[in-house]
Amino acid sequence: MARHPLLDPSDTFVRRHVGPSEEQVAAMLSVVGVSSLTELMKQTVPTSIQLPNGIALAEPRAEAELIAELRGIAERNTVLRSLIGMGYSDTIVPPVVQRNVLENPGWYTQYTPYQAEIAQGRLEALINFQTMVADLTGLPMANASMLDEATAAAEAMTMCVNIARGKKMDFFVADDIHPQTLAVVQTRAEPLGISVTVGDPEAIDWSTPYCGVLVQYPNTTGRVRDFRAVAETAHSHKALVVAATDLLALTLLTPPGEWGADIALGNSQRFGVPLGYGGPHAAFLATHDKHVRKTPGRIIGLSVDAQGNPGYRLAIQTREQHIRRDKATSNICTAQVLLAIMASFYGVWHGPAGLTRIASRVRAYTLALAEGLRRAGVSFDDGPFFDTLRVHADVGAAARAAGFNLREFGDGTVGVSLDERTDRAELVRLLTLFGATGDPDELAAAADATLPPAFARTSPFLTHPVFHQHHSEHAMLRYIFRLQSRDLSLAQSMIPLGSCTMKLNATSEMLPVTWPEFAGLHPFVPRDQAAGYTELFDTLSAWLAEITQLPGVSLQPNAGSQGEYSGLLVIRAFHRAAGDTHRNVCLIPVSAHGTNPASAVMCGMKVVPVACDDDGNIDVDDLKGKAAAHADNLAALMITYPSTHGVFETSVQEICQVIHDHGGQVYMDGANMNAQVGWTAPGTVGADVCHLNLHKTFCIPHGGGGPGMGPICVAEHLAPFLPGHPVVPCGGEQAIGPISAAPWGSPAILPISWVYIALMGGSGLQHATEVAVLNANYMAARLRGHYDVLYTGASGRVAHEFILDCRPFKADGGVTVDDIAKRLMDFGFHAPTMSWPVAGTLMIEPTESEDQGELDRFIDAMVAIREEIQDVIDGKLTVEDSPLRHAPHTATVVATDTWDRAYSREQAAYPRPWVAERKFWPAVGRVDNAYGDRNLICTCPPMDEYGD
Repeated sequence: MARHPLLDPSDTFVRRHVGPSEEQVAAMLSVVGVSSLTELMKQTVPTSIQLPNGIALAEPRAEAELIAELRGIAERNTVLRSLIGMGYSDTIVPPVVQRNVLENPGWYTQYTPYQAEIAQGRLEALINFQTMVADLTGLPMANASMLDEATAAAEAMTMCVNIARGKKMDFFVADDIHPQTLAVVQTRAEPLGISVTVGDPEAIDWSTPYCGVLVQYPNTTGRVRDFRAVAETAHSHKALVVAATDLLALTLLTPPGEWGADIALGNSQRFGVPLGYGGPHAAFLATHDKHVRKTPGRIIGLSVDAQGNPGYRLAIQTREQHIRRDKATSNICTAQVLLAIMASFYGVWHGPAGLTRIASRVRAYTLALAEGLRRAGVSFDDGPFFDTLRVHADVGAAARAAGFNLREFGDGTVGVSLDERTDRAELVRLLTLFGATGDPDELAAAADATLPPAFARTSPFLTHPVFHQHHSEHAMLRYIFRLQSRDLSLAQSMIPLGSCTMKLNATSEMLPVTWPEFAGLHPFVPRDQAAGYTELFDTLSAWLAEITQLPGVSLQPNAGSQGEYSGLLVIRAFHRAAGDTHRNVCLIPVSAHGTNPASAVMCGMKVVPVACDDDGNIDVDDLKGKAAAHADNLAALMITYPSTHGVFETSVQEICQVIHDHGGQVYMDGANMNAQVGWTAPGTVGADVCHLNLHKTFCIPHGGGGPGMGPICVAEHLAPFLPGHPVVPCGGEQAIGPISAAPWGSPAILPISWVYIALMGGSGLQHATEVAVLNANYMAARLRGHYDVLYTGASGRVAHEFILDCRPFKADGGVTVDDIAKRLMDFGFHAPTMSWPVAGTLMIEPTESEDQGELDRFIDAMVAIREEIQDVIDGKLTVEDSPLRHAPHTATVVATDTWDRAYSREQAAYPRPWVAERKFWPAVGRVDNAYGDRNLICTCPPMDEYGD
């Protein structure tokens, strides 16, 4: 019997996610010159690659019904008290931070802070993070976060190789580091030709010229070792010392920088970030100033603006791989900004005294436990220790029955790692588990809390006023909102960045992230305690496989760049398994994402560029010639589809066939998947592997530059090589090594994409793609005549994004894309993608979430700017005297007593009437990047230096 329409939900999520109404869609179709979305898509997507029946997913769901279903799935997870350690500790998220940062779209919907003037709040929070890390590690500078501790260690290894200029390719790793860290380091080392030796760092055979030594401080079993002699010997052999460490422990322990470490790294998770079954969390890396240009990741620096006021910005951006490509420091293009901000606010909230108090309490409970075990005759490894004991008792099963997860070494011993949540009652339960008794206070009083002089911290930390001024909730709340007001996010206006897909991050999608059933799991709990996560992983993987038409899925990569890296490693493993160890050539179009060549180099491949024609398409003749010339050694082709020029290339299947005919595999960058879903698919096109940016197409927020997720989907013949893990079995039968610290990367944010796909259903996802393409074509049609649209497809259509050519403005009037980007801030908009993939251009992607009114406002802003450009070209005023060159205009500048500019205050601040209704004031004027790089300051300077 047919379904009765009134029995179905009257309001669907699809209508709320897709911005334009039916009337707006009709109006935009008229402007574009087609009668329907279907007609537009058939003109845009080549017929040969169109899916005949869309994608086989369920119909759209109602939000309340779906959230209730997900609640049931979450409840299948068993949240025991996990004292496993291994770099992950439970923590108390300050409610003021959870509610007003983690759960606040004003913080989680921002883009990477490339436009510094409208990202000052986030940049200040990140420089607080850098300052906190630098102070605690005893090293002068730190980066603004990394993906996780294990990948930070791998980056430190390659950093040591780079500092040695590639002349030393041996790296020593202590045998008492966390196993996941060792495994990721080994995975990274092998394709680069780096030899890793594992052993006791106090017994290194220095006849081998090591470039660096990695130690854990405290080590994986909890012991704190004195590495001064190791560091001194290493330095005498011109090797660097890398310390994986714990920020909370460093409030009490001698900082690595004071005993000789050259690089310190670790995970800031225990600073107020939920366990989340492994992520997302912000790792850190600190080092000496002299190594700043070899340091991976992003670094926030202090500079000045056009009025001489202090302004933060990303420092030394030439290290970014989007610019340096195969010469990049690494392929890391994302950080974990949102999580680093949470950790920095945790440090601001508690301050040095509060952090020391927490650390001292954790250690006091650990000492009390040790005293109780000693009295009961239960032995444990010698100290000194901070929060972890390796106890000689086989109580793993009994611990689980008592509500605890302990680390089980498999030799009759267990690890017990205490944390901020430990209290007296818990200590009593632990003592009982081991057959011991005692009063917690008496045991703590009886234990000797004195640290040996070699380990006791004596130096101050977090002396900057910011760590002393915000310890009441009122003060903290106001500080958070003061910083938030200096940042533009999706909460204010559209962010039309090409290739970045800044779409709606719906509230229903975000709700599950902080549910304790998802947030409270340690990544290494027994699999039967994560049954809910397992169901979510399996369902999400099946959906992604259907969407991509590629059956094998790994959710481990926790960034798009890691997806590229792992996908190429899978291809490499496939060739090696077939005996083709010589296949190491990777063809990459010159228009590709900068991470593509960087990833290929990290996989030990030789990059061979492929030319593009005048229309921005891959030059098929050049491709055929390069494929033939390298046929014996061809490993892969990396392509983006639609192309990075925003066009569906009609020759894509021919291109894939050429690679296959010459023995190679095709890797597809999934950055532009938002133009494919429901209409075509990587597997249909001919790709063997693709990664998916879940923070683009599938609605995980960008978080101001992280978190992200980059799962890979692979063809059946590649599935056996999907990445594994040394602690929790996963991956294929012939798995490559892990590329992330946790088995499933950053699982806590996967419910976001699960909810999005379930709510949209197959038809809703396809409709989203159609409207994304419509919005792009509508904007391109409206802006033609004002700007030249650089590339279109065979039918004259663009895909979900398009490129405006701004080069003539510089030639005719000296106006640059920087001028346009900064002037857009005065209208309350973030700039499109600048000068990529073509220098002197702007790439615009509106997404399906923006309605016609928002599109029209942005178009109006671009038209107004074009008029100002024409005034310069016509000689009505010079570019130096124009609002373009003086943009952005701060409230202070506009309100100054004197105004001697060639344009009015009103034109400066309110260039269109509608701007006044939604005015966003940039916090600073145009920031001087060159000055900041010449005068590099990457930590909070003393306040009296700001005036200088």
